[in-house]
This record gives sequence, structure tokens and C-alpha cells, in this order.
Amino acid sequence: MPVNIAFCFTGFAPDTWMAAFRQALPEANLFAWQPGDPPRPADYAVVWRPPQAFVDAHSGLRAVFNIGAGVDALVGLRLPPGVPMVRVEDAGMGVQMAEYVTHAVIRHYRGFERFQADQARGVWEDRDPLPREDFPVGVLGLGVLGARVARAVAAFEFPVAGWSRTPHQLAGVRTYAGPEGFDEFLAATRILVCLLPLTAETEGILDRRTLSKLRPGGYLINVARGAHLVDDDLIALLDEGRLAGATLDVFRTEPLPAGHAFWHHPKVTVTPHTSARSLVRECVTQIAGKIRTLGQGQPITGVVDAARGY
Repeated sequence: MPVNIAFCFTGFAPDTWMAAFRQALPEANLFAWQPGDPPRPADYAVVWRPPQAFVDAHSGLRAVFNIGAGVDALVGLRLPPGVPMVRVEDAGMGVQMAEYVTHAVIRHYRGFERFQADQARGVWEDRDPLPREDFPVGVLGLGVLGARVARAVAAFEFPVAGWSRTPHQLAGVRTYAGPEGFDEFLAATRILVCLLPLTAETEGILDRRTLSKLRPGGYLINVARGAHLVDDDLIALLDEGRLAGATLDVFRTEPLPAGHAFWHHPKVTVTPHTSARSLVRECVTQIAGKIRTLGQGQPITGVVDAARGY
């Protein structure tokens, strides 16, 4: 029997995704939902930031698939009992995230922003290489994306540490876990990369206390969620000289408001939430495969633990 799949994307139309699903699951019936539409039977949902009204209109769902890795917009929804939320696992985002973070680390370590400023002033001034061991990188969060980033940075022979809520083992990476390992992890870190899921426990984790525990000349790279960061604390630490700079790809309000201090701060690099984008073909292939697996009564990976928020 054909399955029915409902699509609900907030902020953009699902047309491109639906076209890809028609090729990947030609046997399925697909439809896009809009507020006010009458209820239609749906076995599965493919979503990005759906409203509660969408869930309420589809009480027969067997699973809800998010088209991104971050599911913070889903965990607050009231789903029917037993209906799993499923996140995308890598699907081409890992290599993008590794590219972005590695670029940011090397740009800071090699001082490329200073060479750019020299070019603008017409100044030719070489600088001696800095000891790589003086720039240990710490990755907050060792999920699929965090582990990929940690391995990529380690390939450039930086000392790399990783912190996670529960213990992980990762070749070439010194790992820390739990509250008892958090401060020790920070003290071993000069360049801090945030790849945590956004939960009640991690919101605001990048505050004055956390960032002040980094090694002298600390640098922040945030590619997780804007709500992890306390903006005013970062700005104060930059202005005080406690931190050397930051590369920020995510923000509490997106697009970043025109008057925000990050736009023009000389120690902050801003990018428009582009560190790792959901790739349609790769995501659709993964989700379609999981829908077929569920249809065969088999378990799937990527199911979100609603209690933990990821």
C-alpha cells in the first residue's frame, strides 16, 4: 500500500524536496500542508520548524523526519505517543562543517586576517610561524558532526580535545566527559568550537564563566546554535582583551539584525548560518531509505531522545 507523506517547511517552500522524493519514493503520495488545510491522512512527515497545528492535523503519523541535524525546534512539540522524531545523520553536512571549522582555525592560527588588513594598507610584513602546540583546539560536542570536525582538525596536527555529556573515545583526540570534565577541558583549550545540540542545559553555555576559562588568547568558533552564546559576555571579553576573537555562523536572531555589535566588531567574523547546509539529494536518499526500513518493520538510526533533546 502506498504511504502518504506530508511536508511542512517554515520559511521556504518544499517544492525542490518534494520533487526529489518523487524520484526516491515514486510509490508514495506526497502533499504540502499549509495552515488552515483540512486534515489529510499521513503516515510520515518531512519537516523544518513545523507549527503545533501541523502535528495536530496529522494524528496518524508513524514518524517525523527533520531535514537537518539540529532538532531544537521539534522537541517542544506535542507529538502523539510513540511517534519518533528522526534527525538527519551527516548526509553531506559533516564534510561541510569540517571545511568551515578547519578554515576558521587555520585563518586564526596563521593570522590571515592580519595579512588582509596589511593588504588594505599596502603593507608588506611577514611574520614568523607560531608554535602549533600553543593553539590546542577543543570541540564541544562529539556527535556525528563534532567527531568529524575533531578528526579533520587533528589531521593538521593541532592538539585536539573533545567534550561530551557522556564518555566517547576518538582516535587522536583527548576526550573529556560530564560536568566533572568540563573545566579541565576548557583549561586545555585555546580555540573553542561549539557543536553542541541546543537543550535547556546547553542554552547560554558560552558565557563569561565558560569563555574565561580558556587559555590566554582564547578564540571562539560557534557553528551550533546562536542561543548557546551570551552575546554581551562575548563582546565584553573581546573588548577587555580576554579573548582574541570569534567566528560566528549562528545567532539568536537570524538574519542578524542590522544594528547588532557583531557586524562591525573588529575581532568578530560573521557568516550567515552557512557552515553546513542540508543537501537535498543526500538527505532525501537517507530519509527515503529509513521510510522503507520502517515499512519493513525494522529499526532505524537517528531517532531523537526527546528527554535529552537530541
